[in-house]
Amino acid sequence: MVRFIRAMISLTLMFLNTLALGAPLCLAALLRVLTPATLEPKWTRLSMRCAEQWITHNNLILDTFQTLDITVDIDANLQNDQWYLVICNHQSWTDILLLQRALNRKIPMLKFFIKQALIYVPVLGICWWALDFPIMKRYSRQTLIRKPHLKGKDLETTRKSCERFKLTPVAVLNFLEGTRFTTAKHQQSKSPYEHLLKPKSAGAAMVVEALEHHLTAILDVTIVYHHRTPSFFEFLSGHAHPISIKIEQIPVPSAQQKSDQSPHKSMGRVMQQVITDRWEIKDAYLQQSLETS
Repeated sequence: MVRFIRAMISLTLMFLNTLALGAPLCLAALLRVLTPATLEPKWTRLSMRCAEQWITHNNLILDTFQTLDITVDIDANLQNDQWYLVICNHQSWTDILLLQRALNRKIPMLKFFIKQALIYVPVLGICWWALDFPIMKRYSRQTLIRKPHLKGKDLETTRKSCERFKLTPVAVLNFLEGTRFTTAKHQQSKSPYEHLLKPKSAGAAMVVEALEHHLTAILDVTIVYHHRTPSFFEFLSGHAHPISIKIEQIPVPSAQQKSDQSPHKSMGRVMQQVITDRWEIKDAYLQQSLETS
């Protein structure tokens, strides 16, 4: 009962925090639409400042009602006025809270791709729209067979979003596995990794291609839940078990690394190799961390 009450109080306070900071955030988005295009970067930066304050308040709420055991190991030169691509393993929606906690105000606010259905989430959906979060509409295999012209629409959304990302420094978060890790998904996908699903490199390659002259670095984040992976509600109820977050900086593939083939395909191949190498390192780190915990 105590854990349930703790979670409900945290959820209520976080909801009120969202209402309080969602209003000025949406106002900034409205002004961005109504004022000249030259002022658009200014309103975008204001929206991001509101979101960073929202994250700060959420962290205070969590610290008030929990005693968290989180270790953050940063092997990177983080700057708040640079562009980053952030890649991470995905196990729970709690990952978002942890990433925001570890990186808030150290780099620009994280923006990640959300499913179209999530835009209808009360309050948060409007905030995601106001902050220019890329909205993806996924199509089933059956739909793509019936309507082949829809194939590649998600990558087109990525390309259009990246054009807006050039306006002001941003950190683009990409969960390369495409879904949360579970034992069932791991077995079904026949993943060659012990603790990871097979990564998908197309979206990351598109971001690197579009922001090649803006990106400072790629940040590879590994989250380790040493006891068990908590659900979002379980985490809010109290999670005293150790959590490790490792952040490593890797260079952005350059034009010189491309082959003589078309730019898009060659960058895709380069990123696929980069990600394959990182996933092998990440899987070994997860294995070692879990064995010693």
